[in-house]
Amino acid sequence: MRSLLYFRARISFVLPIVVLLLTPCFARERGPRIEVLCPLPPSPVTIGKNKVVVYELHVTNFDTVPVTLKRIEIFANQKSSEPLVTFEDDTLLAAMIRVGSAMVMSRGSNGRTHDTRTIDPGGRNVVFVWIELGVNQTVPALLRHRMIFSSTPTGADKPKDATLEDFQVPVRQDPVPILSPPFNGGIWLAGDGPANDSNHRRSIFAIDGHIYSPERFAVDWIKVGTNGDSRHDGTTKNENWWGWGEPVLAVAEGEITEVLDEFPDNTPRVLPPVTLDNIAGNHIILRIAQDLFVTYAHLQRGGIKVRAGDHVHRGDVLALLGNSGNTTGPHLHMQVTDRNSVLQSEGVPFMFADFTYLGPGSDYPEKQASLPWVNSIPPDNAVLKFEPVKH
Repeated sequence: MRSLLYFRARISFVLPIVVLLLTPCFARERGPRIEVLCPLPPSPVTIGKNKVVVYELHVTNFDTVPVTLKRIEIFANQKSSEPLVTFEDDTLLAAMIRVGSAMVMSRGSNGRTHDTRTIDPGGRNVVFVWIELGVNQTVPALLRHRMIFSSTPTGADKPKDATLEDFQVPVRQDPVPILSPPFNGGIWLAGDGPANDSNHRRSIFAIDGHIYSPERFAVDWIKVGTNGDSRHDGTTKNENWWGWGEPVLAVAEGEITEVLDEFPDNTPRVLPPVTLDNIAGNHIILRIAQDLFVTYAHLQRGGIKVRAGDHVHRGDVLALLGNSGNTTGPHLHMQVTDRNSVLQSEGVPFMFADFTYLGPGSDYPEKQASLPWVNSIPPDNAVLKFEPVKH
């Protein structure tokens, strides 16, 4: 039988080896105590001649102290050493909101009471990412993120940086649907349209335990009349608005999946109490592909021409433009989503086959362009002209 001294010697020999084996496991920095989620993969879409890539990063702080996001560097692939774009300082501040604060605010608001880059313990902030690509740049298949955070640990007197080095998200490769105009010609303002700071873009709905961004690419269509304005002879009546009663058309062939026609039209500038049930007012949902649905909202009561289950073709009249639901003036809210629901769905991009871009609404009609655009989504608050639909 071997002596106790032998076993002690064996133990003293083995333990250092175990320590040597375990030591490398603790060499890695823990990094920031942060969770990052991308609810929907980045969606590329064409605006004019350029492409933009649109998505959100939801950042949750699991630390016991506030954490500040200092910089985001976004790379076009895993091997690239030069960032495609960098968000920091004012650009990052403008791109972020704090969940639980006012999710939608007037543009240019200086009423922030806190630095939106700072995330409280247990809090979540959202980064709205909008990457503009040049004419000759290809859309990446994958985006890699380097995120630098700063915090002051408990008991420390100086902040310390920590880096999330390699957060990757794939880029959607689904083809963007090409639509026909929702109207039979005319000049229209693409109100609150695609832009990183639009109210539609910043709208996030928490319903039944999940969050949704159905209005990511939504547009409020407001007709512009011969006087260069959306109204004539005052604003107190719906009939004073050029778009009131305008026929609303099917933008693609498909099946009507939902129809609601029960809410009275509002008096302009008077907003009724808004709930999840009446927020879209009288509305139609048109299914144009397996997972593509077009919502037409705020329609005129009694003006809907279709029923659920109807099959329609491009250019068919579906309804009349109205002023029902969450609206203070006649317009058409239009969005494309991935599910058959106004709110419990994700907004996806779309493009129109052609229109004439007349310039930003702030310049119209004093200054106006006249540029033919093809296969593009309209920019935010742009004035554009649709040609009459050819049957």
